[in-house]
Amino acid sequence: MKFESAQVSLLGTRAENQDRVAIEIGPQASLMVVVDGMGGHSDGALAADEVLKSVLMSFRDIAHPIFDPLGFLHRAAGRAHARLIALGGDLQIDARPRATCAMVLLQEGASFWAHIGDSRIYCVRNDKVLERTRDHSHVELLLREGVITEAEVRTHPMRNFVECCLGGDPALPEMSVTRRKPLQAGDLLLACSDGLWSGVQDQDFAALSCLHNEHLAKGLEDMALAAVEANLPHSDNTTLAAIRCLET
Repeated sequence: MKFESAQVSLLGTRAENQDRVAIEIGPQASLMVVVDGMGGHSDGALAADEVLKSVLMSFRDIAHPIFDPLGFLHRAAGRAHARLIALGGDLQIDARPRATCAMVLLQEGASFWAHIGDSRIYCVRNDKVLERTRDHSHVELLLREGVITEAEVRTHPMRNFVECCLGGDPALPEMSVTRRKPLQAGDLLLACSDGLWSGVQDQDFAALSCLHNEHLAKGLEDMALAAVEANLPHSDNTTLAAIRCLET
C-alpha cells in the first residue's frame, strides 16, 4: 500500500499541550496514534508521552505485517495502561496519570482501529464520513438512547466525562477494537483528540477528502485552527492526524 500523511497539534488556550501524535509509515505495516493526556489528573503530558512511547515500542518490536492485528492492538493498549498504572502506583487513585488514545493500524489492504475514551477515528470515503468511532463517554450513551442530539454533545455539561481511559484503575479498561476494514484507494483515515472534534462538524472532515500532498497538511492546520476558534475562550489542546490510501 502507498500512503500520504499529515498531522497537526495546537495548544489552544491551555498552558501546556498534553496531546501527542505520531504516524509511522512502513513497507508492510503503518500506524497512526493520537493520545490525549487527561489534564485534570496527575501530569497529563507525562501520561501522553508514556502511552505514545509504549505504543510505538509495541509496533516496532513486532514483525510486520502483524500476524494478529486485533491482538496487537489489545496488547499495545494493555502495555500502555500498565505503564501508567506503574507510574501512578504511589498516588491516590484520583491523582493517577490517565490518557485517552486512538490507534489505526494499516496493512495488507485494510485498516484496524482501537480507541479508549473520547479520542476519535474517522474514515472519509467519496467525500463523506463513512464511519467514526463511538466515544466511551456519558454523553455518547445519552446520544445512543436518543436523550440528546449530535449537536448537543458538543455543549453538554458532562461532555468531558469519559467512562474509561488508560491509567487510573488497575483493571484493564474497556476498549473498542474493530474488525478488519478493507481500504479503497482515496480513503482518508483521521484520528483526533476531543479538542478537535468538539469544534467542527462531520462535513469538515469530509471536506478534507479532496486535498492531497502539502494541501492535506494545510487542510489539517486550517481545520484545527477553526476548532480552536470555535471553542474559545476555553479551547482545549487540538490534535489531528491523517493517512490517505493512495493505492492498495
